[in-house]
Amino acid sequence: MSGKIKIGISQGDINGIGYEVIMKTLMDQRISEICTPIIYGSPKVAAYHRKALDIENFSPTAINSPEEAKGNRCYIINCIDENIRVELGKSTESAGIASFTALKTATDALESGKIDALVTGPINKQNIQHSEFNYSGHTEYLQARFRVDEVMMLMVGDLLKVGLVAGHVPISRLSSLITVELILEKLKILSRSLLMDFGIRNPHIAILGLNPHAGDNGLLGTEETEVIIPALEQAKRANISVFGPFPADGFFGAGRFNKYDAVLAMYHDQGLAPFKALNMETGVNFTAGLPVVRTSPAHGTAFELAGKNEASATSFRNAIYLAIDIVRNRELYKEISRDPLPAGRTSLDGKDESPEDLESS
Repeated sequence: MSGKIKIGISQGDINGIGYEVIMKTLMDQRISEICTPIIYGSPKVAAYHRKALDIENFSPTAINSPEEAKGNRCYIINCIDENIRVELGKSTESAGIASFTALKTATDALESGKIDALVTGPINKQNIQHSEFNYSGHTEYLQARFRVDEVMMLMVGDLLKVGLVAGHVPISRLSSLITVELILEKLKILSRSLLMDFGIRNPHIAILGLNPHAGDNGLLGTEETEVIIPALEQAKRANISVFGPFPADGFFGAGRFNKYDAVLAMYHDQGLAPFKALNMETGVNFTAGLPVVRTSPAHGTAFELAGKNEASATSFRNAIYLAIDIVRNRELYKEISRDPLPAGRTSLDGKDESPEDLESS
């Protein structure tokens, strides 16, 4: 990769805290020294939020395309109607259209290689729905855009990484949705991502049960014995180091997650409730399994905080840092996989390895 990494940032919902956390992050000049941030949104909307938040030292340079982004600055590309109205704290149809337009424009740039990674601002999942966005979130939209059979919502924090078998789906569908095949595919995505995106060779993955007490030997449910354990056994035969299934309550309560590189939870709240309890302001959402890099903060639009200058930018800042790290790790992985390791050269974790060994981990 030549030059600095270009990070595209979709504005998210203009009536939430998206612009606040974006501005608070990019005001730190060190960000534009390590990457080139490009906001996909509106200079007019940015100026509105800057005034509402009484922020003086934020003035992104307006450009028409990512190719114009050069130097240690942050940039903004206008891609929405200049007559858009900001209504802080409200969910509006026009804000939903603006959210999608910014996301689509940024994704187009990502797909064409004009930017190196995408960091998405928080959207409102109701007002963004229309003919071109019939998805339950960014994850599903990007999965469809890049024509990938399966992806994974992977929450990344300082204390733990949590992946999900089932993401944005109703609880009533869980039992029929969770199959041996799906769990195995998610384990493969998670294991490969830990290697390729995080540089962890032979990662150790803990898998949680679906039922209370992980089914208690069939007393509280049979999904563990009939689905999860068979998937776990197949994963082990595929050289994936996976352990469990563990009861979710005791696993997190006793701090057992510290012994593993990542945790695979069965459904959304099972994984995200403990993750956000430990990493609410610092955690990052990463879409594993895509051919491109996408991260986002681990919070939503927070309409109740919009315009009050109370939102923390830590999660959004970490989302940019993680996107940069993953882009670099993928480049390193490609380099190692292309070139057989000569004597004395080491793998990602410092051990003498061949690319074939890395691929089979």
